[in-house]
Amino acid sequence: MQQIPVYAFTGFLDSGKTRFIQETLEDERFNAGERTLLLVFEEGEEEFDFTTYPHSNVFLHVLDQQSVTTKQLQALAKQHKAQRVVAELNGMQLVGDLYSRFPEDWVVAQEVMFADATTFMAYNANMRNLMMDKLVGAQMVVFNRLEKGADTMPFHKVARAANRRIDILYDYTDGTTQFDDVEDPLPFDINAPVIDLKDEDYALWYRDVTEEPQKYHGKTIRFKGQVAMLRRDKNGIFAPGRFVMTCCIDDIQFCGVPCKYADAAKLEPRSWVTVTAKIAAEKHMLYQGELGPVLTAISVEPAVPPVEDVATF
Repeated sequence: MQQIPVYAFTGFLDSGKTRFIQETLEDERFNAGERTLLLVFEEGEEEFDFTTYPHSNVFLHVLDQQSVTTKQLQALAKQHKAQRVVAELNGMQLVGDLYSRFPEDWVVAQEVMFADATTFMAYNANMRNLMMDKLVGAQMVVFNRLEKGADTMPFHKVARAANRRIDILYDYTDGTTQFDDVEDPLPFDINAPVIDLKDEDYALWYRDVTEEPQKYHGKTIRFKGQVAMLRRDKNGIFAPGRFVMTCCIDDIQFCGVPCKYADAAKLEPRSWVTVTAKIAAEKHMLYQGELGPVLTAISVEPAVPPVEDVATF
């Protein structure tokens, strides 16, 4: 099955998505006449100008993101013999919900989020779940309409709290752009003989170790977590972890790490323990065939619950 790459552009209304897509299609390095299905799920004030680039193989369709079906998308791709898809998404809808309806041969090649710097913080305060939904999956976020000399650290902190790997580009009102080059040191020393994890750093460590398990291979960690049992691994293994909230109460989920421990069956589920363990990058059913962190316990001791039951970034 030949895959169709999808280039997705997310962000709220009037955040600059249409203008960027227009400029991208005008760029000969991107548009050399490929048969492009241009899907618009949100209509703003700007419209596409098809006269400025090779447009005979660009096919525009305006769709309802909330109701569009897999069959509709398949039919459009077949009708136009699409070689790729460029999609401008609706900022008020969840990205993942649309992706779940993509045809099997559609693969998201790149996701870029656009944010109006003059309204970003207000959106983040009042619609944080929608904001985080777009940041967590994007490879890059573009903050536009920034005044030259403006403090960019608040934008940096929000973006990197959601996605440590995201590239950040600042687009200034004077026409210049600048990539964010601020490095984010981890709040714990991964080169220490034992990585002593503070309660407030669990969420950050969990995301980092699951994204880059090989970085932690062979290291020793000590942290506090709740006991969770794995359905299939009933003997000699459990999953210490914590409930983690990414952006709002609705998205709280338990984030645990498989841990080999001979006396796992004697542990009381949901009790708090301090685990000291060796980390290995291995394949486990929780990671669906991919490498992930797997612990081998050195010690498991009863612990007092942390001040905050739910870990946050």
